Amino acid sequence: MWLFGRKGPSGFSSSSTAEEVTQGIDGTGLTAIVTGASSGIGAETARVLALRGVHVVMAVRNISNGNAVKEAIVKEIPLAKIDVMELDLSSMASVRKFASKFDASNIPLNILINNAGVMATPFSLSQDGWELQFATNHIGHFLLTNLLLEKMKSTSGSSGIEGRIVILSSEGHKLTYWDGIRFNKINNQEEYQSYLAYGQSKLANILHANELARRLKQEEGANITVNSLHPGVIMTNLFCYQNYFVNAAFGTIARFATKTVPQG
Repeated sequence: MWLFGRKGPSGFSSSSTAEEVTQGIDGTGLTAIVTGASSGIGAETARVLALRGVHVVMAVRNISNGNAVKEAIVKEIPLAKIDVMELDLSSMASVRKFASKFDASNIPLNILINNAGVMATPFSLSQDGWELQFATNHIGHFLLTNLLLEKMKSTSGSSGIEGRIVILSSEGHKLTYWDGIRFNKINNQEEYQSYLAYGQSKLANILHANELARRLKQEEGANITVNSLHPGVIMTNLFCYQNYFVNAAFGTIARFATKTVPQG
């Protein structure tokens, strides 16, 4: 892991874990929604936030898996405050249902972490007729964020605590350097390339974060920051659609260039 050992101005490096970065932070009284919290980076994010006293809402597609993760966290952190709610980001009806249910709970919202995603899937369309990666990684999160914005604004306004929106993107957005997002070919099965489609969705994540940050700060003066990030190359369920040879190659690279889930 020597490639990732150099520390930046913050005193941390890309090999620092979430526990190390959040050491000494008291999140008591804060509420965070984490999408895709039933495995990988999402599950670890939920665990560390709960460790720091944050009330965590795990937004997951599979409730059984979500509850299993919750039980494991509570076993480790008995005082953890965690809720599990169903959310299928590929379905706009599911996104609206989740947002409506959360809004009705009258729970404040300080932090939104748009973590869930799929990568390089075989071509398929979502229930709403969009290419699955673009629907799940971008459109679902875009709608979710928009539906929760007023809640976040009211929370930051009444509490005086800056709200945070974090959107997980990827270096994979660079796969789109030649064409950008081909909006007129999002659903074109004949020209579908799984990694290009993934890159388009990750570029959309970045553009969403940049424009939302600009509007909230410059036009509305809202006390909310928005950032996108590349968590690093991490062997998680994101690789479930890759064939044996791709995963074997990543397994070899992993010994030298990838990060662990806690470091993500």
